[in-house]
Amino acid sequence: MPGVNPALAARADLAGARRVVVKIGSSSLTGADGRLDVGALTALVDVLAARRAAGGQVVLVSSGAIAAGLAPLGLAARPRDLATAQAAASVGQGLLVARYTEAFGRHGQRVGQVLLTVDDVIRRVHYRNALRTLNRLLDLGVVPVVNENDTVATHEIRFGDNDRLAALVSHLSRADALVLLSDVDALYDAPPTRPGARRIDLVTGPADLAGVEVSGRGSAVGTGGMVTKLDAAAIATGSGIPVMLTSAANVGAALAGEGVGTWFTATGHRKNARRLWLAHAARTSGRVLLDDGAVRAITDGKKSLLAAGITGVEGTFDTGDVVELVSLDGAVVARGIVAYSSEELPSVLGKSSKALRDEFGHDREVVHRDYLAVVRSRRQ
Repeated sequence: MPGVNPALAARADLAGARRVVVKIGSSSLTGADGRLDVGALTALVDVLAARRAAGGQVVLVSSGAIAAGLAPLGLAARPRDLATAQAAASVGQGLLVARYTEAFGRHGQRVGQVLLTVDDVIRRVHYRNALRTLNRLLDLGVVPVVNENDTVATHEIRFGDNDRLAALVSHLSRADALVLLSDVDALYDAPPTRPGARRIDLVTGPADLAGVEVSGRGSAVGTGGMVTKLDAAAIATGSGIPVMLTSAANVGAALAGEGVGTWFTATGHRKNARRLWLAHAARTSGRVLLDDGAVRAITDGKKSLLAAGITGVEGTFDTGDVVELVSLDGAVVARGIVAYSSEELPSVLGKSSKALRDEFGHDREVVHRDYLAVVRSRRQ
């Protein structure tokens, strides 16, 4: 319609969304002294509880366990070593969930704690179990409170300050929208403290982010920054889920569809869970190098990867591991579950299907198209 603000029109999708994932970071839940800010937590819960009372469903992805554990343990700052960080998370997670239970309880609503590790979103069996748990909690009228299980994390204590985890949870829970709450009210084209920095109201695709200057550094009590939020927005929007980025103070206005924050429109379609897992959550074990023909076949042609198009192998991996598929210019174009180990694959490199049948009695694909996710199209 003439005269309709497209940014405000797009935000109507959030106001009418049935199921929303809301992610809040440590800096929005703690004070300058590192202690859990119960007032900030309660203010968030009041808004989310009202959404629930109006018939909506909410999944809350909440950071803050490590920050909440600092004061009880007498720690002045976020620990640098893994063991102390995990100890702080162990103490703080109980305090954090107790506060959420109390705050939602005032509205007659229940919460359920869901602690996820990286394995829960990279292993297919775990992924399906997490999906069933989230759906059942929502069906029972419970608000899932999701966090990374920092107490047992072994590779990284964070999942990108929960931003990337929130994007994956939004897909996992079949959410209609993702809300990323920060200590900044929106995305700006430069650091917001810089004079002349302009708020970006609407992002419809990567072209709208050209020239945007962001910092990857997060707050003193968190590990994320605007870079991780843009990564999360790309994951969600590429999977058909729109994203609102704003501050915790604006969450009520954002959920009402008002003109706050930055709205990222969905750019892709809902993905097969396996392909999303491969594209964004899988830990890779090695690299398979492809010629130009193989790259075109798996990206534009949506074909399986055959041995004839492979030029080399890097790293060590077993059959069934996830590997990166790399073009001649070194760009990762896809990830997939490989049907050969790194010891077996060199013996079949560059060989046609006929040659494989003649020599080995089979011509199986190196990566079948059902187990392959493109991460960069040749047409882009």
